[in-house]
Amino acid sequence: MWREQTMGELVFHGKPYDVDEMGCLNDAGQWDEQFAEGMAPKLEIPGRLTEDHWAVIRYIRQEFERTGDCPLVFSTCRANRLALRDLEALFPTGYLRGACMLAGITYRNRLVNYYGEPSMGSASRAERARLPTGPSRLVPDPDKIYRVDVFGFLVDPGEWDERFASNKAMEMKVPGGLSARHWEILNHLRGSFDETGTVPTVLECCRSKGIEMEELESLFPDGYQRGAVKLAGLCVRPRAPA
Repeated sequence: MWREQTMGELVFHGKPYDVDEMGCLNDAGQWDEQFAEGMAPKLEIPGRLTEDHWAVIRYIRQEFERTGDCPLVFSTCRANRLALRDLEALFPTGYLRGACMLAGITYRNRLVNYYGEPSMGSASRAERARLPTGPSRLVPDPDKIYRVDVFGFLVDPGEWDERFASNKAMEMKVPGGLSARHWEILNHLRGSFDETGTVPTVLECCRSKGIEMEELESLFPDGYQRGAVKLAGLCVRPRAPA
């Protein structure tokens, strides 16, 4: 069983693992299969990991070791022939907050920086204008300054506005700019964040909006976290292990 030895350290079967405050490995090189097995129950996976779990975890590890980047959820599902319902059944807490965490890949690993700094506060719901329902290319405001981390994620979700999304989309070369369907997804992410204080997982987003992975990939080819979530001015914070 897991036990907390000191702050920033978890011990499983006598082996200590250096983790951050969310329970993610600080060093991907410290990962081993024992870590994944030990963390699985904390991520709502009962019993031992199956071969289907391991196929996904090993794919993520192999791609990270090969490229230095965490593979997009689209690529992982395609390589393992997983439909959305299959991924959800295997990893109930999501891709980043489930599969990637078990694979020992965290925000400290190069492009897998989805967190940014702690929020400095957010605007009230009333202060946030409703998102446009159609295509939009807003003219940049030369006097507007957005605080972003090194990977382009907004540091404080409260600083977000429509221009941030529109101009970030142009920077990311989203084909044709943001369409009504893009805004529908962004509106959902912002609204859900307002209500719960957390970013929906890719599974929750697809289920709520009735969208399949193929359509999501066509809308946000850079990925769910690095595309949709970034454009919505949000950053993912995995739940802390119990």
